[in-house]
Amino acid sequence: MARGVSHGSGGGTRTKFFWRLGPSGAPFASMKPAFKLRSPETGTDYAIFLETPPPAEAGPHPAVLFMDGDDQFKFAVAAYHAARAAGEVPPLVLVGIGYGASYTKPANRRLRDYTATAMATEPESGGAERFLGFLTGTLWPELTRRVALREDARGIAGHSLGALVGLHALFRRQPFFNRLLASAPSLWWDNRAPICAAQQLQRTGVALPARLFLCVGENDTPSMTGDLTLLEDQLAAQPFPQLEILARRFPRRDHYDVLPDAFRAGLGVLFTPGAA
Repeated sequence: MARGVSHGSGGGTRTKFFWRLGPSGAPFASMKPAFKLRSPETGTDYAIFLETPPPAEAGPHPAVLFMDGDDQFKFAVAAYHAARAAGEVPPLVLVGIGYGASYTKPANRRLRDYTATAMATEPESGGAERFLGFLTGTLWPELTRRVALREDARGIAGHSLGALVGLHALFRRQPFFNRLLASAPSLWWDNRAPICAAQQLQRTGVALPARLFLCVGENDTPSMTGDLTLLEDQLAAQPFPQLEILARRFPRRDHYDVLPDAFRAGLGVLFTPGAA
């Protein structure tokens, strides 16, 4: 497993790339996108990966949209099948959103798409609202044309920067997604702007009928673990009505090797078999 290159920014850590090799040291087999989709909201062509239940398990099913599909979708699929085999999750539709380009490639636009506020040091940042418009206004209708989906259990999942767009999707007056898996969210972004955004919404007293799974590896950086604790304490001090929060720390895991645990545990608590 190859570790990544990280750069400090705004008091935190921005991970450029990671998980390049499998446990044996050999490259993972690449997963091919199911289709490509042009976004009028961002002007970008996205590579869309799909993992669907077999035909015998008739839908509709809940869907979970995973960020960083080019690099992380393989881990989501592996975690889902392990959880499914253990009876931890019902049939799900997994959707990976990618760029046809890995973390280090110029065509990868995660820094733009996953951040809700712009930082002067990152001139392409701050496009999460447009990207969310693509997820809800263009991608979701296209998915419903291809797969039978439940409209009462819409999931979104991400790690690090990928978790930020999920938090941005949740902390709004009428969230489209009501199941959020946020693994090691980069809450340091723009002087903790994601935490401030949640606080501003808390003051309105709005209800969020959703389920949120927050997690991080215990061996992640003090910035990542400390900021997540800060958010958890803030949400506990002034809870959003109807928001169910589940949190977990993974022993002996850091920012680079927590994904299999985070994805499996998150899917299990967000989509417990038989639960609403």
